[in-house]
This record gives sequence, C-alpha cells and structure tokens, in this order.
Amino acid sequence: MNATRQDAWTKDEDIILAETVLRHISEGRTQLEAFKEVGKELSRTSAACGFRWNASIRKQYQDAIENAKEERKQGNRKKAWKYIEPGKESDRDPIDTAILLLEKMRTDNSNVSGSPHTKQANLLEQLKSENESLKLKLKNYQEAWSEMGNLWEWVNEKNKN
Repeated sequence: MNATRQDAWTKDEDIILAETVLRHISEGRTQLEAFKEVGKELSRTSAACGFRWNASIRKQYQDAIENAKEERKQGNRKKAWKYIEPGKESDRDPIDTAILLLEKMRTDNSNVSGSPHTKQANLLEQLKSENESLKLKLKNYQEAWSEMGNLWEWVNEKNKN
C-alpha cells in the first residue's frame, strides 16, 4: 500500500526550502543556517530540511546554485531570489510562494478543527478528561480492593468460630 505520509513534503515546501537555501548561498551564509530557518518556518527539524535538500531538491537546482555562487562572488546581494521551477522560469515572488503555502496550510487544516494552538488545547482537555476518568477508575478499584479485604477478614472470622 502506497499511503502518503501525513508529513510528506509538498511542492510549496520544497520551493520554500530551495529559495531559502539559494538565498543563503548568494548572501554567503551557510546552508545549515538555511535549514534552521526553513525548519522553524515549516515546523520541521533542520536535519529533515537538510536531508530533503541533499536527497531530493539539490539535484534539480544545480544551475541556480551556480548562479547563486556567482552572485555571491560579484557581491550582488540585493537581488531577491525568485522561484525557478526546474526547466522553467517564473516570476513568482518568494512572498507569493509563502502566501500560497499558508493558504494551502489553511485549506489542509480546515478539515482538522482549529490552529495548532487550538489542537494542543483540545488535546490538553482530552488528556485532562482521560486523567479524571482514570482517577475515578483507580478510586473504584481501591474501594473494591478494600471491600475484598473486609470480606476476606469477615470470612476468616467466620472460619475461626
């Protein structure tokens, strides 16, 4: 069965990763910094971002990487990186890409009630409710155990007489 992972990378996330790494290269900053930045933005670990970049994305952007390195050498740090789909040029601004990603996230999360904070609050309430239920069950078991102890003592008393 080829089920899509819930946390699978989307095309928009790949674009954000690529744009951020290319921007860091052109600015003379490290890819590790880019992975940390993208990780925070996408709620992923920097290691996951680095793995995705090196395993899947980097190969598609070899020309863009070379261009970013050239730009860094020329000191042209003012140019904003635009999304360039492998094999195509696009005028999509990184902000437009981010907006598209946010809209997609909102659409994807509309099936699940609320924001991450709401989800955490709901989970917390669910856990509190479960905790109360377990406390009640434990109390009932303790009372039953106590009653069994009393019954045991009563049986022993009857057997002595």
